[in-house]
Amino acid sequence: MAVGFKDYYEVLGVPRDATQAEIQRAFRALARKYHPDVAKDKATAEAKFKELNEANEVLRDPETRRKYDELGEHWKDQERPPAAAQGGFTGGDAEGGSEFHFDGTGFSEFFEQFFGSRGHGAAGWGRVQGRGRGSAPFARPGEDIEGDIMVTLDEALHGSTRMITVRRVDPRTGESVAQTLRVTIPPGVREGQPIRLAGVGHEGTGGGAPGHLYLRVRFAAHPDFRVRGADLYFDLALAPWEAVLGTTVRTPTLGGVVALKVPAGTTTGRHLRLRGQGLPRGDGTRGDLYAVASIQVPDHVTPEQKLLWEQLAAQATFKPRHTP
Repeated sequence: MAVGFKDYYEVLGVPRDATQAEIQRAFRALARKYHPDVAKDKATAEAKFKELNEANEVLRDPETRRKYDELGEHWKDQERPPAAAQGGFTGGDAEGGSEFHFDGTGFSEFFEQFFGSRGHGAAGWGRVQGRGRGSAPFARPGEDIEGDIMVTLDEALHGSTRMITVRRVDPRTGESVAQTLRVTIPPGVREGQPIRLAGVGHEGTGGGAPGHLYLRVRFAAHPDFRVRGADLYFDLALAPWEAVLGTTVRTPTLGGVVALKVPAGTTTGRHLRLRGQGLPRGDGTRGDLYAVASIQVPDHVTPEQKLLWEQLAAQATFKPRHTP
């Protein structure tokens, strides 16, 4: 089945020679604009947000980006994609069985074919050959299949139920059968965790049980938060006087905006913790949210402001670390 090429650079609005920093800046700016929580047109924003996350998923990693760039060159020349980038649709069925296509997972067919879990073999998650319970002497269980599912941090926090469509295509006859499935995303789900949908894989032979579908969780990149285990991190920009004198700032969390007290004398890199504002842990508690302080200086100062800074510098009683 033909799959259209997706220009991820165009999606993010950056040139092909953009630096990693430029790619991340472009993603964050667009993600804030189209985040479903803030956009007025929810339906359009959700589709755009997923597209942005898919582009970021591929381009933010230098190795994956290199493979994508190589693929683009082959695609432009209408050549066969390099073997390293090919992703099988059949889930490793030795007999060349049905192709599987997903809708509703948050990722496009293009991503799944070339950068998703397909073609890697579900054995990577511990599938055991012969796990079927068919009664026939030569029963053979069906092969498992894999896919990816994009999960937002809000879904990871609260859990959700998603409807996806799995379309099974027989490459020999072209016949297509679609099946709509309910996927339960549990609260506290982790990046990379597989969600199993039993009996949705390849059919078994000789009375063998059908295989399963494993959807690997991939967190949708958030424009503000970074995830480390159950903890969240975000960059807190402070003006010099806020860092020196201390202040209280309105800080975003997954549950809304809260007040965060910034102690006087806060330096760049200091972690200010908001307890219990992270993602769920396995023991029923929640991780923490860390605001990482960053002191921002003005790009331009007026002559009057420069004079004030010079007066402040003249009265300073501390010595910067770089001063001899």
